[in-house]
Amino acid sequence: MELLKVSGIIIALLLLPFTSAFAPFQNHRCTSYSTQQYKMSKDSSENNDDERAEALEKAVKAMTNFSNKYCENTGTKYCSDKSVPAVVIQGLAEHKVTLGAPLCPCRYYDDKEKEAKDGYWNCPCVPMRERRECHCMLFLTDDNAFVGEETHITEEEVKELTQTSLLG
Repeated sequence: MELLKVSGIIIALLLLPFTSAFAPFQNHRCTSYSTQQYKMSKDSSENNDDERAEALEKAVKAMTNFSNKYCENTGTKYCSDKSVPAVVIQGLAEHKVTLGAPLCPCRYYDDKEKEAKDGYWNCPCVPMRERRECHCMLFLTDDNAFVGEETHITEEEVKELTQTSLLG
């Protein structure tokens, strides 16, 4: 069991570079959040940071609720190490804010905006919908070696676990 937990932590750490979890610390421009349009520029970063934080908070709530409902509807479960789904949900929320769609945060894209518009890798991605294969390890079937018992994660857990993951 300890090996399983260590493996889950390693996977979560490997996923971090592919998520947009570090976006608040980078040069960011927001193109859309749901139906709400706003643009970010470097000039008024304090107001933009507040807007971005508010949009990200709403997106984390939406992606957490979506993930919980999707687990319930599909009979899938979260990884035994909850930091894995937390990091993925945070990445989905970041993409929801920056791209307007919950693009899979665990893949590399030459053009994220193009991929988000295409929709193939928007969560739940086509491989998950068609074959129940989740590259991110967000939605796991019972035959997966990393599957846990949980089908629910709270917004507070997502925030806490992603801060813990980001801080070390």
